[in-house]
Amino acid sequence: MALLRVLILGLFSGWAASYKQGDNVTLYVNKVGPYHNPQETYHYYTMPVCRPEKVHHKSLSLGEVLDGDRMAESLYQLRFRENVERKTLCQLTLSEKQVDELREAIEELYYFEFVLDDIPIWGFVGYIEESGFLPHSHKVGLWTHLDFNIEYNGDSVIFANVSVKDVKPFLLEEGAGAAVGGVGVGGGSLTITHTYSVHWYESSLPYGRRAERLRDYSFFPKTLEIHWLSIINSLVLVVLLLGFVIIILMRVLKNDFARYNVEEEGGCDDLDQGDNGWKIIHTDVFRFPPFKSLLCAVLGVGAQFLTLATAIIIMALLGMFNVHRHGAINSAAIVLYALTSCVSGYVSCSFYTQINGQRWVWNIILTSSLFSAPLFITWSVVNSVHWWSGSTQALPATTVLLLLGAWVLVGFPLTVIGGIVGKNRAGNFQAPCRTRNIPRQIPTQPWYKHAVVHMAIGGFLPFSAISVELYYIFATVWGREHYTLYGILLCVYAILLSVGACISVALTYFLLSGEDYRWWWRSVLSTGSTGLFIFVYSVFYYRNRSSMSGLVQSTEFFGYSLLTALVFSLMLGSVSFWASLAFIRYIYRSLKMD
Repeated sequence: MALLRVLILGLFSGWAASYKQGDNVTLYVNKVGPYHNPQETYHYYTMPVCRPEKVHHKSLSLGEVLDGDRMAESLYQLRFRENVERKTLCQLTLSEKQVDELREAIEELYYFEFVLDDIPIWGFVGYIEESGFLPHSHKVGLWTHLDFNIEYNGDSVIFANVSVKDVKPFLLEEGAGAAVGGVGVGGGSLTITHTYSVHWYESSLPYGRRAERLRDYSFFPKTLEIHWLSIINSLVLVVLLLGFVIIILMRVLKNDFARYNVEEEGGCDDLDQGDNGWKIIHTDVFRFPPFKSLLCAVLGVGAQFLTLATAIIIMALLGMFNVHRHGAINSAAIVLYALTSCVSGYVSCSFYTQINGQRWVWNIILTSSLFSAPLFITWSVVNSVHWWSGSTQALPATTVLLLLGAWVLVGFPLTVIGGIVGKNRAGNFQAPCRTRNIPRQIPTQPWYKHAVVHMAIGGFLPFSAISVELYYIFATVWGREHYTLYGILLCVYAILLSVGACISVALTYFLLSGEDYRWWWRSVLSTGSTGLFIFVYSVFYYRNRSSMSGLVQSTEFFGYSLLTALVFSLMLGSVSFWASLAFIRYIYRSLKMD
């Protein structure tokens, strides 16, 4: 319970703080990193900057740690509603190596992030100027003075940013021994004085709406807008697919029923074996598939992620994730993944028992490790790269133990409990037709009914329904955007599941009409292949839509993109399977009753 309490507390950070005039407002330094690599971040104090003799770190929530935050108290002294003009922060004497380090950081467009009252403050470390062709000029400047502009309402801080609008950069020449702008130089070292100013401005915006002020701020480029065209495009696709399945497919089924039941008075076992089509395989269509345990594990974990995704979107619509709650969505994902493990155990073991599975203990183990094992392997590789590079994205040992404890003490036991309940409450498999002992020979299928073709069709259509929205999601996850269009996200999520179910039913009918009864795995793979399209899109996004580069960023991007593709495959594979099963039960039950 104590572990669960720690995890849940990570969801709710950022309580309202009130100040009196003259009260100290703590400014935390957080991280620095290349502008184009959002996940490659380092602690601010790894740079040659002003720092206290003893660094005091802020206690962070789980979500903040997962987000790479490493906040520490700064030397900046900010008093509530008290202006400061050009106050000296510190004087640094930099070695030649430290100057080169600063030059390299500035040339790679390093930016810093400070945090004031849960408000992130961004700014660039320095300035680059390129001019002329012959002669060519390349100047690198360091911002040694920062102007803090802070807005307040009553006793609360509303917004804060940093400006260098009227500040001249301090030029860093090649080598530390060069005389620069009258600043003291000697013995291969360079002396720099850092200063700052603070200006307070009254705001009429209430504290409860201060997130709107941060959303309107434009340090990073704004690309997210309300994109109704993509929603309309997806809705049209859903309407067309529903029309195809409901109108065309039902008319075909009506003709099939009329043809098959002309002279039939008995049950399914008395059907004329001289007919062809899906009727003739009624004694094989409910023949249980190979790899039962793996199939049930896929269905169980898919159901778990469907539950988790739905819960995340609902929580977002309720306003639980705002821009001032650092990493709250990360904490929510960890907590919900642990708590929804009972769903995967229940669904997997229940269906495994229905289809006469015997090794239910192995089924539970496979279900619990189907996603957690790839996640652990991927995280190990990504975290090792971050640790080797000194990035703040490398998780500390205490956080690793906390996450491991969440899985060992909460996630896995709930999977076992759910599996036991599912096994005990599982009924018989509801099959309208009996299955014969000897399987029927499957005729040779045309090329357009092969599994690869069905996977291409079944994966592309759901992907096309979310392709536009996928760009905005990638821009949020792999960029610095704040996604707030959760209502649109819910619509796209519903569209994705609807398209997956519709196309699965259609492809299953075409498969059965060719007298191929191997629909079990085919229904999972047909729309589960959407994950492959998503991964291919991630490669396209990395190369053509982003400026990310380097080993650290590339390892994290492609590692977690693979996991994202796996999650989509499990979710859509589960949806398509249950839709196909319901459809098959309907058509054979209707045939038997007529």
